[in-house]
Amino acid sequence: MIINQLYTKCLAQGAYYIESNGEVAIIDPLREVDQYIEMAKENNAKIKYVFETHFHADFVSGHVTLGKKTGASIVFGPNANPTYDVIIAKDNQEFKVGDLTIKALHTPGHTMESTTYLLLDKDGKEHAVFTGDTLFIGDVGRPDLAQKGTEVTQEDLAGILFDSLRTKIIPLPNNVIVYPGHGAGSACGKSMSKETVGTLGDQKEHNYALRADMTKEEFVKELTDGLSAPPAYFPLNVKLNKEGYEDVNDLIMSATKPLNPSLFNTAWNETPNAIVLDVRNQKDFVEKHIKDSLFIGIDGGFAPWVGAIIKDINTPILLVLPEGRLEETVKRLSRVGFDNVLGYLEGGIEAWEQDGLPVDAIESIQATEFEERINEPNAKVFDVRKTGEFEAEHVEHAEFTPLSEIENFISQYPSEGKHFVYCGGGYRSVIAASILKQHGVHNIIDVKGGYGAIKKTDLPRTNFVCPSTIK
Repeated sequence: MIINQLYTKCLAQGAYYIESNGEVAIIDPLREVDQYIEMAKENNAKIKYVFETHFHADFVSGHVTLGKKTGASIVFGPNANPTYDVIIAKDNQEFKVGDLTIKALHTPGHTMESTTYLLLDKDGKEHAVFTGDTLFIGDVGRPDLAQKGTEVTQEDLAGILFDSLRTKIIPLPNNVIVYPGHGAGSACGKSMSKETVGTLGDQKEHNYALRADMTKEEFVKELTDGLSAPPAYFPLNVKLNKEGYEDVNDLIMSATKPLNPSLFNTAWNETPNAIVLDVRNQKDFVEKHIKDSLFIGIDGGFAPWVGAIIKDINTPILLVLPEGRLEETVKRLSRVGFDNVLGYLEGGIEAWEQDGLPVDAIESIQATEFEERINEPNAKVFDVRKTGEFEAEHVEHAEFTPLSEIENFISQYPSEGKHFVYCGGGYRSVIAASILKQHGVHNIIDVKGGYGAIKKTDLPRTNFVCPSTIK
């Protein structure tokens, strides 16, 4: 028996390769599927099944392409309704993979088709569960992603998830291994652990959502409290996962289109809603970039931030790239459904500037200089991190304008004075600065190294207490 967790940090997502006696099952594959095909080929094995735990919202799964390339059967749980041929498993239906058995356990709640796959070893003993977004290490799936077009509320879904966990998951033996769909950093849960594998016994003891004394009412309240709005691209990814999509390799071919500065500029100006996406390192973007371009660096949390910032997956995209990173960039865009890449800037920013086209820069300073300048006349400080980070601790008197919603806070950035912007480590603040500049806010100063560097200064810091918690 072979079980490989193939974890993608950018998406905080786990796919799984299971092999026994020459047969393979893949669970929740990434969109670029060649890696699974190569693994099976190296082991002289055949991919028999592709199991999907649910219709994913945060990434485009590779099940459609993998099924076409290998002839493997695609399996979803009850209530799934894709537009292509699949096996819709019944609750407790079993599938043989070599000497192993995979049993479909219908566990609705995160979505109504959500299904956990229980792996039984050659002796029929429960060995592992592949829980998708039903159960994470330290958390469970959020219950607000499957409401659109239905009368089901997030409270309804939370209650359904409570029942699923207690009737299908908790009764399993404590030594069963838990392989979740995501780890910390995913938007599919609220407070999941950085660990990506654990045991069910450990989860019963430490996961707040599996507490033995928890009532359904308490579970629903705790699960739905403090949920931030899901990224706009989530329902669009669900649609792709339900209806199918183009092969990643075909996307790479169509995106491999070098455009000289003149053609690049023409495409930008003449294509409705087109954007210039600069994926270089933030240091390079700060020093020089195309005026009004958007920065989201390929070396950071690229794909999720693309989905959070660029609201429509059909947006036409023109790329400014580090040399040799085109294929990687197109693949990572495709993971979250952004397939409309028109081409890339040939010769990079240097060629653009040589042609006399407009460039811009961002003022960026060290945390020590920020400490010296924070009291300048009309100066304001903005924190663009996530809610939990801000609440834990932030610069005293800083205003909270989270990156994922920053376009809603443009009016808080007045035209006078200087605005110091920081995040956790210096990546997100540059994304924020690029968005602000697109909206005409140019009196901004990025703080290099973000809050990590700020904590090494003597600047006063404080935490945030929600008014509802004050007795």
